[in-house]
Order: sequence, then C-alpha cells, then structure tokens
Amino acid sequence: MENYWLIIAYVAAGALVGYYLRSLTTQKKISNAEAEADKIVKKAQAKLDEASKKEKEIVIAAKEEASKIRERIEKEEQQRRSEISDLDKRLRQKDDLLDKRAMELDKKQEAVYEQDKEIKNVREEILKIREQQETRLAEIAKLSKEEAKELLLKRAEKDAKEEIVKLMHDIESEAKETAEAKARDIVATSIQRYAGETAVENTTNVVAIPSDEMKGRIIGKEGRNIQAFERATGVDLIVDDTPDVVVISSFDPVRRAVAKNALERLLADGRIQPSRIEEVVERAQKEINNEMKKAGEEAVLELGLTGLPLDLVKLIGRLKYRTSYGQNILHHSVEAAHLAGMMAAQIGADIRLAKLATLMHDIGKALDHEFEGSHVDLSRDIVVKYGLPKEVIQAVEVSHEGSGGPKTAIDFISMAADAISAARPGARRESLEQFIKRLGDLENIAKSFPGIDRAYAIQAGREVRVLVIPEEVDDLGIIKLAKEMAQKIEKEMTYPGTVKVNVIREIRAEDIAK
Repeated sequence: MENYWLIIAYVAAGALVGYYLRSLTTQKKISNAEAEADKIVKKAQAKLDEASKKEKEIVIAAKEEASKIRERIEKEEQQRRSEISDLDKRLRQKDDLLDKRAMELDKKQEAVYEQDKEIKNVREEILKIREQQETRLAEIAKLSKEEAKELLLKRAEKDAKEEIVKLMHDIESEAKETAEAKARDIVATSIQRYAGETAVENTTNVVAIPSDEMKGRIIGKEGRNIQAFERATGVDLIVDDTPDVVVISSFDPVRRAVAKNALERLLADGRIQPSRIEEVVERAQKEINNEMKKAGEEAVLELGLTGLPLDLVKLIGRLKYRTSYGQNILHHSVEAAHLAGMMAAQIGADIRLAKLATLMHDIGKALDHEFEGSHVDLSRDIVVKYGLPKEVIQAVEVSHEGSGGPKTAIDFISMAADAISAARPGARRESLEQFIKRLGDLENIAKSFPGIDRAYAIQAGREVRVLVIPEEVDDLGIIKLAKEMAQKIEKEMTYPGTVKVNVIREIRAEDIAK
C-alpha cells in the first residue's frame, strides 16, 4: 500500500514536472512568436516608411516636372504672342504702306487729270489761234485756205510736240526724283549693313617645287609620271625652264584644284610613280568634293536657308570653283542674297524667298560642259527639278532680263541685288582687249545718232558723254536723244552695272569790245 501511494506521488510529481516543462516551452514559443511579430511589424513599418519616402520623392519630381512643363508652355505662349505681335506689326506696316501708295496714286491721278485739262485748254486755245491766223494769213499773204491750213497745222504740230515733250519730261523727272530717293535709301541701307569681301579671288595655276631636281621626278622615265598625272587629272602639266615652279593648265577650275592638291601631296611625299599618282589623285578628288559640300553647307547656313536638298547644297558648293569676270560666283551669290534679304525686309517682301531666289540665279554655272544650254536655262531646270517655290523659279527665269522681264517684287529685288554685287568697284575685272572694245562700242552707238558732234566713254565705261551740234538738236531734242541712246545701249551691249548717258548741248556767243 505504501508502494501504491509512492507511485501515485511519483506520478503526481512527474505530472507537475511535465506541466511545468510544458509551461516553460509554451512561454518560450510565445516569446519567440512575439519577437518574430515585432520583427515583422518593424520590417513592415520600414517598408511603409520607405514607400512613404518614395511617394514623397515621386510627388516632388512630379511637381518639378509640372513646373518645367508650365514654364515651357508659358515660354511658348510668350513666344507665340511675340510672333503674333510681330506679324500684327508687319501687317499694320503693310497696310500703312498700301494706304500711302494709294494716296500717292490718287495724287498722281489728280495731277494727271489736271494736266489733261491743261492740255485740253491749250488745244482749244491753239484751235482758236489757228482759226484767227488762218483768216489773217489768207488776207495778208494771199494764200489759199488749204495752204494756210497746212501752214498752221505744221506750226500747231510743232508747238504741241514741244508741249508734250516738256510735259513728259516734267512728269518723268518728278517720278524719278520720288523713285530714286526711295531706291537710294533702300540700297544704301542694305549696302551699309552688309560688309562682304571686296578682293577678287585669283585661281592659282602655279605650284612651287623645292628644287629643279624634282622636275625630273615629276616627268619620270620616258615621261610616264607626267602622262599618268595628266591622264588622271585631265589637266596639262607644264614643266619648263622657269625655276622652282610647275604650271597647271586647264579651263576647268575643279580639275585645277584637284591637280594642285594632288601635286602638292606628291611633292610632300616624294614617291612619284603612276600607281601612287592614281591613288593620290583619287584622294584629292574626294577632298575637293568634301570642300565643295562644306562650302555649300556654310553658304546656306550663313543665309539661314536650311532644309534644302543635299544634292542642291552640293551644287551650290561647286560655285566656289566658278568665276565670272574674275569674281567668285559663290561669294557673289551669297553677297547678293544678303543684300536681297535686307531689301526685302525694308519693303515688306518675303525675306527667305528673296534670299533663295538670289542665291539660285547663277546656280546653272555650277554644271559643266556635259549639260547643254545657257546657264539661265540650266538654273531654271535645276530649281524646277528640286521643287523650289514658283516665285523662285520666276525670279531665276527673269534674272538676266528674260521671259518678258521682272513682274514681282522678288524679281526686282533679285535683279537689283545681283547688279549691286556685280557693279561695286573691285568686284569684277575683264581683259584689256574686252575693255577697250566695250568702250569703242559705247562711243560708236552714241555716234550713230544724227546731230552728234563728239562722244566719249568715261568712268571706265560707266558713262558716255555726248556733245550734240546745237544747230541740229534743240533743248527738247536732247531729252529724247538721251532716252533713245540708253535704250539702244541696253539692247545691243552687254556690260556690268549701269551706263549713264549724258547728252550736252552747248551754245557760245563771242564778241569783241573795242
């Protein structure tokens, strides 16, 4: 019995110990669970804080982006308002100009109307005087009515011609004064604003060599080197007794440039042989082509005419190796385009069209002999091919007074800018024979009119001074003579710039006091 209770006591003690151990284990698990829960909560809180931070950053970035977009929109809006303001200002200027022109036309119309009334009054007075003189002459001279009528008609015709010529001269002088003053202002302002190069570019045909010994290497054995060079470049290489120089001869400036570049490379390298010559010439051709492309890009960039086709830009660059009367055509075209743009701005015309039309007026000169036709026709074909505006095509067609003459403001601006660039002192030159022949032709045209005593071409052919026989040409006749002479010079001669016709009638009276 004692053992029974002892066993019960052991079991109870074991149960107590087990319960205690289980309580400890459970408590430990609860503690571990609570610690793990705390970790999870802390991680969640960290992630929540990080998400909140990122959210704040996104909000700040969004606000900054919205601020930038708002600033850009405000800037664009301000720019649009400025453009609209400029456009409105230009439209107002055009309206003012049109109103001014309308007022001037009204005034001229009123003046013409008044002059027409004066002519009618003069005609009526002439008719009255004719009737009076008809009767009087018939009585005094005992002439028949028909004879008296014929005499009076001749006298009236002469008087009327003098009145008409004088009236025409007065109207023309008034119109010239107004037009010339405005034109002088526009042209002078444009010329002063553009200060381009004034020196004439000379094409170099002579290449210096380090020594005369190099001439033998250039010629090569049995002339193989020089033959290979001429065959590859298409030029004539002249090696004569002139010390330390070799002359390159060719009508094509591009070929001369390629040959000069290649020859200088060969001289610097020292290896002169047929295979090496072909290699160097090919490299020189690529370099010259790149130079022409670069020259065209610089020209259109300088004028603000970006967006032109690449092939057209290359053609513009080829003008760098073309000249007219010694003037580089690319420089001339760019200079004239600048002047055209400034003149267009002053009269309210399209500046881009004026520049583009003037730049294209000589583009046909960029093509070589393989293309048939005058450079005016070739220029027109080029601008048509590349789809340039019809105003540019029209201006190119009339650039050298073809196709019926100029019709639009762009036509006149392009022709005026071309003439200004070509006619300024030092821009162009011509040979002595051509210069003397032009002066002789100018004097011969002046002498071909009746009543001419002497004629002199002065101011390098920019003026012809004509002295008439006073007994054969009266004061009104010299006005008509100067106009007819200028028209004949325009029709029969080709010359840079303009020619002033100055007709002089002089009468001297002499006596001796005794």
